[in-house]
Amino acid sequence: MFTKPATTAYAAHALLVDPARSAPQLWRLLLGLLLIGVLSYALTAVSVQTLIAAFPGAWVRDLPTGGSPIAMLVLLGSFFCVTIAVACALRLLHRRSLSSVIGPTPLVLHQFGRTSLRLSVLMVGLALLWLILPTGLDGGVMSDLTPNLALHQWLRLLPLALIAIFIQISAEEILFRGYLQQTLAARGLHPLIWLFVPSAIFAVGHYAPGDAGVNAPLIALWAGGFGLLMADLTARAGTLGPAMAVHFVNNIIAILLFGSPTSLSGLALFLVPFELSDPVVLRQMLWLDFAVLGLCWLVARLAIRR
Repeated sequence: MFTKPATTAYAAHALLVDPARSAPQLWRLLLGLLLIGVLSYALTAVSVQTLIAAFPGAWVRDLPTGGSPIAMLVLLGSFFCVTIAVACALRLLHRRSLSSVIGPTPLVLHQFGRTSLRLSVLMVGLALLWLILPTGLDGGVMSDLTPNLALHQWLRLLPLALIAIFIQISAEEILFRGYLQQTLAARGLHPLIWLFVPSAIFAVGHYAPGDAGVNAPLIALWAGGFGLLMADLTARAGTLGPAMAVHFVNNIIAILLFGSPTSLSGLALFLVPFELSDPVVLRQMLWLDFAVLGLCWLVARLAIRR
């Protein structure tokens, strides 16, 4: 009752799943996740402590909250340790390469480029609409944005910030929509299982009551919905390219343009006029954010149509 062949819509997923069929045992997956957790934690700890010893300064105090540009660059860049850990688990336990999880390079680049271009057009259109409407798409909430970084400083940091964000989003996609989703699918499980299980774990990873307070479950639910849409895109595309593009654009907006005043704000051009724990405004914005995410998913779907 828990197995079902791939649907026609997800036929392209075989590009990613076939290399995983040679070693799909559940014990390998569980041991792999344990290895990834331990190895990524150890590598991150060593890397961060090395940076602190080599470049001591005020930025160290901002590491827990990402409250300065350097602290944010370090936090985002540390996700490279996750990618290294996944690559080790793949090689040691599944006899796979990291590239086999991402997809054929020419197709990945093609889909990432097409999706990114169309998402850029969508974002420009939504920005223009926000400026034209009397109260904006957000009902006027974002009219009280607070400048965070000077424009010249933000532009100087932009190339490094984009690289750091790409490191972060690619690590998450490789782990959740790559390693975990593909290994579950290789076991012949029903698509609902390999779509929902990684998304649920992704949601748990975004549960942060310390920052979000009573909104923590809603933010985790939003993350789960995001993960589910990215899982669907990956299964339809046969590569991680489109999911990476959507994740990249989403995090550029959330990290580089409109940051939270209390968390991960070090690289943001503006700060929004509410905290993640705001019991009213944040909930309204989540609905708007999820509507925009739905549009991004639809645009990505159109971008990968053959």
